[in-house]
Amino acid sequence: MKTPSLTQTINSQNTWPLYSVAQTQTIELAGQAALPAHTLMQRAGLATAQLALAIAPHAQKIWIACGPGNNGGDGLEAAVHLQAWGKHPIVTWLGQAGHVPADAQLAWERANAAGVEFQPDTPSHFDLAIDALLGIGAQRPPEGLMAQWLDTMQHSTAAVLCVDVPTGLLADSGEWLSQPTHSNSNSNSNSNDHGQRHTLSLLTLKPGLFTAQGRDAAGQVWFNSLGVAHDATPTAWLQQNQREPIARAHSSHKGSHGDVIVIGGAPGMAGAAVLACLGALHGGAGRVFAALLDEGARQAVTATHPALMVRDPLGLPLETATVVCGCGGGSLIHPLLAHALSASKTLVLDADALNSIARDTSLQTLLKKRSTRGKTTVLTPHPLEAARLLGCSAEDIQRRRLQAADQLAQQYQAIVVLKGSGSVIASPNHTPVINASGNALLATAGTGDVLAGLVGAHLAAGANAFEATCQAVFTHGQVADTWPCEGPALDAAALAASVR
Repeated sequence: MKTPSLTQTINSQNTWPLYSVAQTQTIELAGQAALPAHTLMQRAGLATAQLALAIAPHAQKIWIACGPGNNGGDGLEAAVHLQAWGKHPIVTWLGQAGHVPADAQLAWERANAAGVEFQPDTPSHFDLAIDALLGIGAQRPPEGLMAQWLDTMQHSTAAVLCVDVPTGLLADSGEWLSQPTHSNSNSNSNSNDHGQRHTLSLLTLKPGLFTAQGRDAAGQVWFNSLGVAHDATPTAWLQQNQREPIARAHSSHKGSHGDVIVIGGAPGMAGAAVLACLGALHGGAGRVFAALLDEGARQAVTATHPALMVRDPLGLPLETATVVCGCGGGSLIHPLLAHALSASKTLVLDADALNSIARDTSLQTLLKKRSTRGKTTVLTPHPLEAARLLGCSAEDIQRRRLQAADQLAQQYQAIVVLKGSGSVIASPNHTPVINASGNALLATAGTGDVLAGLVGAHLAAGANAFEATCQAVFTHGQVADTWPCEGPALDAAALAASVR
């Protein structure tokens, strides 16, 4: 019998392959066919029990909430090991002996033979909870007793360990199966208020654990392949770090690191363009031109930000610079977009530029033609902007973040950064990447403008466009991840000043 691989924290390397539910189920079937019966479930139970000891070594009373399927069987197998190791597992089980899958039936028999305690409802006290209720095959949201148990876990002070995925979370998208009836259906769904959350992903890592609501739901993600090797092509990659920055030559000068032109800043919105400029400046651009649409703001920006080259948007050499277009542009950006789409060699489109393109089919045509002319384009929409470009709702985008980003990339033949928790970077020529950096400190006005400028700076440096975009997104989130708890609030200006 092959020895299963050790459980790893996903922080242990920079990139990880991610696999869809359909791929995981295929891998599971192949593994089952190659191994003796019941082996995978027993390995999953052992891995769960071992991780339970690692994350809560002093826990004695361990509540294991088991569903009626194979996810519950994994929990029953974990109970067998915890019982043998001198712990006190208490199992609540929604299955019925004789009416569950064969592996789960055997796991129930083993748990009974080991003397594991079964209870009809939640124990009054527990040191650790294990969520083994529903796995990746779940088709409907938790309800009834299952929902009540999840609610108890959410409001407990004990740590929670989820087996494979948090119950009710869609493993492909990071969204919930409809709106669960239990109280974890809000924006912080399934994240308990006091205890730590952990998820042990089995066989493969799933995209939904790292994007949308999945990041809050899963907490710290761990991985165990259960000793099953495969050669499936990943549906996405998880990016946890960037390459080391290239050292600049002592003989380099401002012209060596590229020019960025930021077009935006309509009256009352000059701050958005300035934030993009600062993101580009601190991101390493050699020169940054602030092409402000608000003529009255140019003198003030020149006085307060002398490192920026403030200009009128008309007449700038778009052909030789990386152009960032749309930040705070309002309706005034629309007349300038046709020229920007036609003339600029490298173009980042954000905010009001995306909204204008979504409303104008002629601009959409110009955007699509850019790739055939060898021009690089990066779109940086948030979910609502992405929805406008695809003619759907923001909710539709969130339910299928990977597919939506890829659809945008294919439709407009551009690199796409679908912003949000676990930003997705897609391209017509690359497997999508989910970015693992960033947190809720970025949920403040202007941080998207900073990102647009930072992407512009990385592109201006001349690196591979997709890699440069991925690195910019990671760097942007890393500022929030490393922001000192005792430090000042991370507003967009502080973010721009801190990117490196």
